Amino acid sequence: MRAEARKPYDIESLTNVAVRVFAERGYDGASMDDVARAAGITKASIYHHVTGKEALLGRGLRRALDALSAILEEPGSNRGRAGARLEHVVRRVAEVTFDLLPELSVLFRIRGNSPTELEALAHRRRFDRTVASLVRQAQNEGSVRSDIDPGVATRLIFGMSNSTVEWFRADGRSSPGELADAICKVALGGLKI
Repeated sequence: MRAEARKPYDIESLTNVAVRVFAERGYDGASMDDVARAAGITKASIYHHVTGKEALLGRGLRRALDALSAILEEPGSNRGRAGARLEHVVRRVAEVTFDLLPELSVLFRIRGNSPTELEALAHRRRFDRTVASLVRQAQNEGSVRSDIDPGVATRLIFGMSNSTVEWFRADGRSSPGELADAICKVALGGLKI
């Protein structure tokens, strides 16, 4: 019997595999052997593309952070009343979470144990501060209640959305769109006046 030819890997497909492995096993619990095994290639083949595991982590985290940052550039995030812009951001964060589930799973679980993780956490904090500012604007215009600290409101909203990485499975019971709707209703409904 002839051995099957190995699937060629480029840096993007290797990053896809790595973030899935990191999401399943945790970044600290995953090894380059795990990534190589999941990719069906040798560990040495990985080093043809990257310098190591942290480089793969950095690529996956950049995908997640770039997607979150792009939300803030969308017209729905920048035009209209602050309350409507806040709802747009909350909905889009939920949608992006489902679109990039492995990448966001890794991002939401990092703890700052490496320079790459520290940089990603700093980026997330900037994102959260921007959204907290939007919450404050919505409070000032009377769109949402003002008796909750904007930073606390932001953390609670994203805590709900971010937790979906722990339990969501595309099993047909709820679509990502339905879950994004539910997150908006529950999170923003609690902030309404």
